[in-house]
Amino acid sequence: MKDELQYIGEKIIANDRVIARNVTDILDKNDTFRLPGQEIPLDRKVDFCAKLISHFGEALTGKRESILREIEEWGKKAAQMAIRHHVSLTDSLRSVSFFRTVVWDVFTDELEKKKFAAITMLDVSKIIDPLLDRVSSVVGEEFEAHTNRLMNVAYTALEELSVPVVPIVEGVAVVPLVGSIDTRRAKLIMDVALAESTRLNVRQIIFDISGVPVIDTMVADQLFQIFSALRLTGVEAIITGIRPEISQTIVNLGLNFNSVKTRATMRQALNDLGIRMIGKESDGKISPNEK
Repeated sequence: MKDELQYIGEKIIANDRVIARNVTDILDKNDTFRLPGQEIPLDRKVDFCAKLISHFGEALTGKRESILREIEEWGKKAAQMAIRHHVSLTDSLRSVSFFRTVVWDVFTDELEKKKFAAITMLDVSKIIDPLLDRVSSVVGEEFEAHTNRLMNVAYTALEELSVPVVPIVEGVAVVPLVGSIDTRRAKLIMDVALAESTRLNVRQIIFDISGVPVIDTMVADQLFQIFSALRLTGVEAIITGIRPEISQTIVNLGLNFNSVKTRATMRQALNDLGIRMIGKESDGKISPNEK
């Protein structure tokens, strides 16, 4: 039995490019995993497929443990190539199945020629199928990691848009906060506020929290850290928009906002800073001017 597996493995290794060419032909006929020919010539595609075929042959000759890492590395490269050329995960996984088809065709021919025992087919399956399954698994993992990276980039971009620092007049800016504040977003608010206050040469920042649904101990602590960091850079933080229900929660929790200047509305805060608003609030366009 071992001699039969050795023979089949060596046969696959010796004909790895021929088998690989069959794989690329099937891929082209099925309109799957089409890669731009001008960027990846046929010889390179055949060489790449032949490497996986050769690994299968090596596994049959007894190098199963050492070859697994090579198989996983091949799967990663295949997935990265697919992602780079906008091949879908579905087509990528279908492409892996074609390797199974071609390898089994070769094995079936040898089985008929050499009159191998039927159990040999089962032994080959026990070796080759898990390796192909691992390739599919690695491809899926790489696509998932790529999707997560894209989502993180998009999430970060969305978060940054959710922390606008709006300059009102020289030295004064407004940060309207909307939505919940967790640890991650609080860090983003701090980073953006510190960076923009330096870039805009801001000395007072008004944080309007009328759009923050809940102020609890954790949120208050996050806000105090932001204000403390700004204070160290010479920027004064002012809070506006504390709704009645929020103020009641703050009192019930025993939170101390005495160290931070608070005002009921943004207009009141701006008036305190010597800035008057021109225009009607109802038209949505309020123009600030210094007295």
